[in-house]
Amino acid sequence: MKKHLTISWDGIPDATGYLFSFAKSLACAVKNSPWSEYAEDIVATSGFAFRMWVNTDLCPSATSMWDFNKQKTWVKKGGLLCDYVGRYWGQEHIEKERQLEAIKNIKSSIDNGIPAISWDIAVPEWGLITGYDDDIQMFYTLAIDAKKADPTSPSYNSTQMPYDALGKREIPLLSVLTITGCSDKSKEDILHDTIKLAVNHLRGKEWCENASGLDAYPALIRIFDQSPDIAASWNAEYFLGTYGALKEYAYKYFKKVEMVELAELYRDVFNAWMEAYKIKKSKDATSHDTRAEIVSLLKSAYENEKKAVQIMESLII
Repeated sequence: MKKHLTISWDGIPDATGYLFSFAKSLACAVKNSPWSEYAEDIVATSGFAFRMWVNTDLCPSATSMWDFNKQKTWVKKGGLLCDYVGRYWGQEHIEKERQLEAIKNIKSSIDNGIPAISWDIAVPEWGLITGYDDDIQMFYTLAIDAKKADPTSPSYNSTQMPYDALGKREIPLLSVLTITGCSDKSKEDILHDTIKLAVNHLRGKEWCENASGLDAYPALIRIFDQSPDIAASWNAEYFLGTYGALKEYAYKYFKKVEMVELAELYRDVFNAWMEAYKIKKSKDATSHDTRAEIVSLLKSAYENEKKAVQIMESLII
């Protein structure tokens, strides 16, 4: 059997082009499901609009150092039902079993018209599996760095990956999430759980090997303040772009649910990150003055996000 969905990244807000790959893949999968009205909210309601991870040399892999097993729980907090299959370091004894389970879930999801979210399907980031072909044992994939293509072209969205490579590529971990339904969770309960997730992460209560949540700010500020070579690297652009794009989802969500004070704070947080990102792209970050501009903007965002956390904590006591 063969089935191939025509899916692209079109319509997924990405203010910088570096939106965190799991969040972008999740939003795109939901947008191409029967529950598309959740597509923009789910980035915030799963907590990812608030998540930040920073290590000392700004290695992009720091953004992937979090508890993959929590995906199902976090997505469910946002009102969506899903299936999840994972296999990690030291679990080689269940590699084939988990791979077969994931393949089954992927094919079922695609049969229902919904792409599957998977780790490392073309580059070691999150992306989408958009089709399968049993005859040649191949998946069709949409990588996070895929360029826009003409949907009428025979080569559109034609990247392939063997079934047997699932979970065994460049960084050999298996992690596949599929959207299966929508719960009857109320908007009020979703908002309450979103705030709890945000506070939990921002206060450093989610597992991570690097500086995370609000602690990511001093770590990032220190780099721009003291490490001109790292500050001038592409890695710095990646981190500013990744978290800057996420902040827009926090702002839009709070605006939508009419949490005016939080929306205004996250609007300012988003604008500060975006300005820092634009400065990094357009100026020489080895320059002390350029880095000072970026530091000032990050400090402003830090203060506003600390205020937002205090407000959110007052709402869940």
